[in-house]
Amino acid sequence: MAKQRALVLLLLSVLISALAIWGAMKWMNRQVEKRSTRQTFKVVVAAANVVAGSRLTPELMRSVDWPAENSLAGSFSDAQPLVNRIAVVTLGAGEPILEQKLAPVGSKAGLSALIDPGMRAVAVRVNDVAGVAGFALPGNHVDVMVNIQDDQGKMVSKIVLQRILVLAVAQDAAVKDDVKAKVVNTVTLEVTPQQAEALDLARSVGSLSLILRNQVDEKAAITAGVRKADLLGAPEAPPSQPRRPAAPPRHSQNSVEIIRGASHTTANIP
Repeated sequence: MAKQRALVLLLLSVLISALAIWGAMKWMNRQVEKRSTRQTFKVVVAAANVVAGSRLTPELMRSVDWPAENSLAGSFSDAQPLVNRIAVVTLGAGEPILEQKLAPVGSKAGLSALIDPGMRAVAVRVNDVAGVAGFALPGNHVDVMVNIQDDQGKMVSKIVLQRILVLAVAQDAAVKDDVKAKVVNTVTLEVTPQQAEALDLARSVGSLSLILRNQVDEKAAITAGVRKADLLGAPEAPPSQPRRPAAPPRHSQNSVEIIRGASHTTANIP
């Protein structure tokens, strides 16, 4: 009896396993059929990493099948029109090449292709401290702080520009695979013409420092600047001196005191 029960259980387990395998195979076949019948279109993608500011060549591009339901605005189906176009952002291998990621037709390779219309590129000399110890990389945003003398001849540090894009550090306009800190002599910033004027004036009247900020922090900081007195604190007021009691009035030598009972009067002698 026990052997028959064990045999029945074994047959049931084999049957259930067979049904599970059959169901899995049917599901996989349906997925393959869906993929085979899914509509696709050709999209040009980067065949290798493309550094921002570099020129596209046929070796850097290839075409792949892209699902039709995932449309890409600004994509290309043919790589020929993209030859000699300039990438304004770094493209990873396999990333679709879109019109918004390219400089206008006829642009030259280099830093000028990375500057947005209406903006300017200004180089600022920095040292290992002013350059945020080499951690300011292309694509980062920084604040610019100047240390100058105010109208009273007192030193003051003040943030004059905020959320400024770093275009290049030294002669590198793209982030390399090695992102270790690198101390450089110059940092190139993207500014508006008015910001360029303010930056040039600040550079000529004081010393500049860069302040690295979070990439997603767009909130402007409102400060009044810091002076030497703010660092040392306000001087303490000297301790107040205790007031001396008023001296009793002195009688004139030409006066006489008259005592009448409990009353006292003073009379002047002519």
